[in-house]
Amino acid sequence: MMLTQLQIAGRAALRLASSSGSLRFSSSNITRLGTEVLPTMSQAVVHGNTVYTSGMVDRSADDLEGQMRNVLAKIDSYLEEAGTDKSKLLTGTVWLKDIERDMSAMNKVWMEWIDPDNKPVRATTQAELASPSLLIEIQVTAAKN
Repeated sequence: MMLTQLQIAGRAALRLASSSGSLRFSSSNITRLGTEVLPTMSQAVVHGNTVYTSGMVDRSADDLEGQMRNVLAKIDSYLEEAGTDKSKLLTGTVWLKDIERDMSAMNKVWMEWIDPDNKPVRATTQAELASPSLLIEIQVTAAKN
């Protein structure tokens, strides 16, 4: 029996999903991580030697520093699962609910978290986030090598 490329990719995806704690889907040279978290998106996508995270939020903390630390821990976890770490960050995008109030606190936590020898480029803006309780959302892109 000859297998089509789609059947081969499907079997590879099942092997990946059953071999790790997080659900992974792989198609050719694209691997999608955290596909079980939300029905609308992956939490991270690896394409070649680049890792892209979705915008990460935290609903468990009530303050900016708590939400941000929890988001950064999620980012660290997905980067590790993808085979990289924050020392290889290329970009960061930060959305704040109230930039005037929270910019200083956000920068403090950011500076504690990033690798001081490998600072990524970053954009920060104020935005109306998906829920009134959300104070911050962060998306990063990182290299694998």
